[in-house]
Amino acid sequence: MQSAPATTFDEAYYQRFYFDKKTRVVDRAHVDRLAAFVATYLQYLRVPVRRVLDVGCGIGLWQGLIARHFPDASYHGVEISDYLCQRYGWAHGSVVDYRAAEPFDLVICQGVLPYLNPPDLRRALDNLGQLSRGALYLEAVSREDYERDMIDEELTDARQFRHRAGLYRAGLRPHMREMGGGLWLSRQADVPLFALEHVDER
Repeated sequence: MQSAPATTFDEAYYQRFYFDKKTRVVDRAHVDRLAAFVATYLQYLRVPVRRVLDVGCGIGLWQGLIARHFPDASYHGVEISDYLCQRYGWAHGSVVDYRAAEPFDLVICQGVLPYLNPPDLRRALDNLGQLSRGALYLEAVSREDYERDMIDEELTDARQFRHRAGLYRAGLRPHMREMGGGLWLSRQADVPLFALEHVDER
């Protein structure tokens, strides 16, 4: 099967999953709490955040939150959706092959990767690892989430792939350490960690 084409993410898609109160999957209060968690944890770890990449940024829910928590940081929104790029002015690109002149201190990738087939997913995970020199926040539903009945399938887009969680972890581990809560820390980051502050990789 092929990854979801860019045409998937048209105006009708965002109307259903983001704008219509009856069918939207976006919970702004949840994103507020999530951004507070990510920002506070990075501040605790003393990871400097000056450049932020939100790849698959959607309607830009993180933009104002980054400005609130990291007022001196620049925010770069990247989208594969022509509709959103025209509406919000995001840079056009894909998580699979987006390139930047220099890496970012924080990369956000939320709800994007399940739309990729396994080969594209592996390329995207490797790319995310190279795009971040500091931290990565990654959110993606896995097959285990479906098996544990964690997913509301009436609201969730059925076109998503159900990759195992281990596939995501295997793709990121060459570049990053798993910190928990969806947060990963680049192996390039000069941050001392106690053994119990990150997931045991054995």
